[in-house]
Amino acid sequence: MPSARTARRRRSRRVTPLALLAGGLAAGLVAGGTSCAAVQGGVMIGLARPGGPRAAVPAFIAGRLVAHTALGALLGMLGAAVRIPPPARAALLVAAGAGMIVFALRLVRSRGPACSGAAPAEDGTPACAAPHPGRAERPEVPGTTTGRTTRITALTDRWRRITAVTRRWRRITTLTGRWRAMGPVAMGAGTVLIPCGVTLSTELVAVSAGWLGGAAVMAGFVAGTSPAFALLGLVLRRIAATRLVTFAAVAAVAAGSLTVLAGLRLGGWLPDLGDPSKATAAGVRLAPDGTQVVTIWSTGHGFLPGVAGIEAGRPAEIVFRTRDNQGCTRTLTIQGRDIALPVTGERVVRLAPQEPGRLRYVCGMGMYVGFININQPTLPAHAAATPAPDLR
Repeated sequence: MPSARTARRRRSRRVTPLALLAGGLAAGLVAGGTSCAAVQGGVMIGLARPGGPRAAVPAFIAGRLVAHTALGALLGMLGAAVRIPPPARAALLVAAGAGMIVFALRLVRSRGPACSGAAPAEDGTPACAAPHPGRAERPEVPGTTTGRTTRITALTDRWRRITAVTRRWRRITTLTGRWRAMGPVAMGAGTVLIPCGVTLSTELVAVSAGWLGGAAVMAGFVAGTSPAFALLGLVLRRIAATRLVTFAAVAAVAAGSLTVLAGLRLGGWLPDLGDPSKATAAGVRLAPDGTQVVTIWSTGHGFLPGVAGIEAGRPAEIVFRTRDNQGCTRTLTIQGRDIALPVTGERVVRLAPQEPGRLRYVCGMGMYVGFININQPTLPAHAAATPAPDLR
């Protein structure tokens, strides 16, 4: 018979995926909905075209669920090896932002003029469609053959078009049906390549949770964020059929531009504008072994202080502290590494002795940037410890 310890282990294996599922669901409901909708929601502008399939939004959410669950399972099996490095994520953010802008412009064009809601003419042409420059209608003069010739030419052209379309109708219908069914699914699945800050924190949990636990925590997270995406999709589809589509397109262009800017920040592809004041090492305290210790608060509105300073040639420890932080700054990238911070607590990042210069770090979404100036040595070998700022 199995021992009590073996039975407890079996029970813990059964409970762990459920606990991870619940934890991912809570993270998605509390913090993930707003964060992910801000980063990935702009992709949904492509679903808001007039005449699109009604099931586009559920298909989009289903694509997100399948892709993120599969990623969670891969992370649990293979670990951090399958995670997307920060430069690749930055390039994907830039591409996603550009896609949002393109979709927004297409949405305005598909809306057409203000009278697009009028009934079309008998021949199927829109009521507000402007006539072709070379086909301006001429008034029919009685006793001439101009009107009769025009009608015969129009009927001949129409018959040719009908014949050409009939030959490929079934194939076009099949391809169109497949795209309308799978297009939103593919767009939803593609959001796995554009993770927000909370998604990155959830992925770090999935790395050490095994394949089943990783799939559970990512599935719970997507389920928790789904209400926000469903509401956003419905709002976009309603707006696309009204005159407010222009304002929605302007907002989408702004969101796309911010996403492009965030990607450029995350990749470190933006030059430092101006010459920010050089932070000294006055706030640095020395550990007994001579290691420099700097404390930086990671808040929902950025990093505090935004510019810190250490000395070159000495090892350093950067202590990132949080207090009830549910924002994107819970995940940051420094020296090509992704660091996940707790909601409340601290995480220490150890740095080897650095050359003079500037060290840059950025939140997981590329929205907030912080700098650590690496200055020439000025501290004595045994400086007195300076208390770190405390925001608690």
